[in-house]
Amino acid sequence: MNTEQRQRRTFSESFKIQKVKEIEQKQTKVSEICKQYEVTEVAVYKWIAKYGIMKKKKERIVVESDSDTKQLLELKRKVAELERIVGQKQILLDFKDKMIDIAEEMYGVDIKKKLSEKPSNIIGKDGKDIPSA
Repeated sequence: MNTEQRQRRTFSESFKIQKVKEIEQKQTKVSEICKQYEVTEVAVYKWIAKYGIMKKKKERIVVESDSDTKQLLELKRKVAELERIVGQKQILLDFKDKMIDIAEEMYGVDIKKKLSEKPSNIIGKDGKDIPSA
């Protein structure tokens, strides 16, 4: 039948749902339905889009192996531990800087400047001081 000879037909919703179920359960194929009921593939795929099981699922399924999940949790734990350690070290540095500032004020000596100078003596291999030239 060509398009001029074919009458406009409408299929009931229950019919469409039934045919989509058959397709999803692999009881029939889209091409078989197209031939049997003289329907275009486009129409059948629209039925599938509207009434199919996948239409109802709007969420994404993320497949992740158990080891990936454990590894991710372990890495997050390590990051948290390292951040905690860095925070503690920063507190110690701030404390030491403040103590140096207080000592400089108390004794009137520029400790930071003295720490940045090179030492005048170099310790030799035997542990004894070697005077610098």
